[in-house]
Amino acid sequence: MAGTLVERVWAWLHETFPERQIYIRSDGRVQFFTFGPTLQATLAGLSLIFLGWVAFATVNVIFKDRIISAKDRRYQQMQSAYENRVADLQLSYDELNGALVSAEDRFTSTANELQTKQNTIMHFLDRRRQVDSTIAALTNTGVRAGAAAAPADTGDSGAPSDFIDNAPPPAGAAPVDAGGASELSVLPQPPAPQPRTAKPTKASFLDFSGTMDHLTGLLFGSRQARPAAPTPAAFAQHPALRVLAEQTARVAQIGLIETQLMTRTQNEVADGVASIQTVIRHTGINPDDYTHRLAATEGVGGPDLPLNDVRVEGIADQAFSSAYLRASAVLDQMNALLSAIRHIPLTTPVWGAQFERTSGFGARIDPFTGHYSFHPGVDFAGPWGSLIAATAPGTVVYAGDRGGYGNMVEIDHGFGIHTRYGHMSSILVHVGSKVAKGSPIGKLGSTGRSTGPHVHYEVWYDNVVRNPSTFIEAGRHVFE
Repeated sequence: MAGTLVERVWAWLHETFPERQIYIRSDGRVQFFTFGPTLQATLAGLSLIFLGWVAFATVNVIFKDRIISAKDRRYQQMQSAYENRVADLQLSYDELNGALVSAEDRFTSTANELQTKQNTIMHFLDRRRQVDSTIAALTNTGVRAGAAAAPADTGDSGAPSDFIDNAPPPAGAAPVDAGGASELSVLPQPPAPQPRTAKPTKASFLDFSGTMDHLTGLLFGSRQARPAAPTPAAFAQHPALRVLAEQTARVAQIGLIETQLMTRTQNEVADGVASIQTVIRHTGINPDDYTHRLAATEGVGGPDLPLNDVRVEGIADQAFSSAYLRASAVLDQMNALLSAIRHIPLTTPVWGAQFERTSGFGARIDPFTGHYSFHPGVDFAGPWGSLIAATAPGTVVYAGDRGGYGNMVEIDHGFGIHTRYGHMSSILVHVGSKVAKGSPIGKLGSTGRSTGPHVHYEVWYDNVVRNPSTFIEAGRHVFE
């Protein structure tokens, strides 16, 4: 097969380039040159190559600019494609990096808000502990002062207890410090027009009893403007973003649990405040009017801004902020009630098994005349010289002999409440003395209009004599 092909090429070569001779005559001599097929084919090939090179060079010279322009365009296209590819890669990297930064910011923001919520709750618990300490101190004082008080008077005549009407209440003591509140920022919304004057209105408060156990158990378990969440494409390119997003959602869910806890706390606290108000109401004093007097002595006021315009700094969850603000408000109300109730005489002026109540409040047969008369207090009989204690803190406004009362001490407890202690054998205080609850103010005796050693005890509210038994019975709901 190979031999046949060579033979055919050799035959074609001899047929195309037959042997030729070139004759040259010079000076009568004739010379010739013989050109074989191989030499002719070689010369023809060289001629074709030369002609091809001349043609190529001619074309390059003639179309040089066009060729260079075409090369430049091709180079620019290649460079543009390369730059577009690099730009796409850079954009993809920027998107991925932005998604990662956004996810980290969301996680950091959520974690910071959760920490702020926990700090807010801890601050709230500290305030609650202060309230608990105040209640404990009040309870211990009351138990010490009235451990052996006489039983409730069941022989009161039911006669009206209001005889004298309307007197301006004296200034009372300031309420217990609530311990401060979280820093609050008012949102940039203009407040509604406010009236120039206003009367106090009954506010709605929520109790906080039993909150500490709930809060402590869930401390380590929104609506907030955070960076946009990573897209599913970013999740596909970087699976770690999905994990970070899931953890962010988990932390946010813990924050929602704390919001629900504060909301539940807000609904639970009503009982404690209501029970304190009930104690005050059992004494015959309107608790709302009484707390308004306390507010009046402090001079409070200011514009009325809705809670939706107020937020706790560092917390964007409005539900949590509203629940916390309401709970803070009720805690302040509880502090005000505790401050007010400390000035209410809820115990007896004497205590111990050696004392006996010998006369109640209301109508009775006078021991001297034998006629019906009204007894404006309660009598406690006991050993001569026994100590008589103040039933609430206040200021001594009278100390001395006063007709039928004999040696008498009158104490102003603030907010329109006065107590009187009569028939003392000796007085241990003087006008202007500041006395605490349970402080000795005199010794039991039988001076004045008296048949034997006892203390005559009266309670006045708004210059109206009241039944001391109702105050003592109300105190038993606190101290027992």
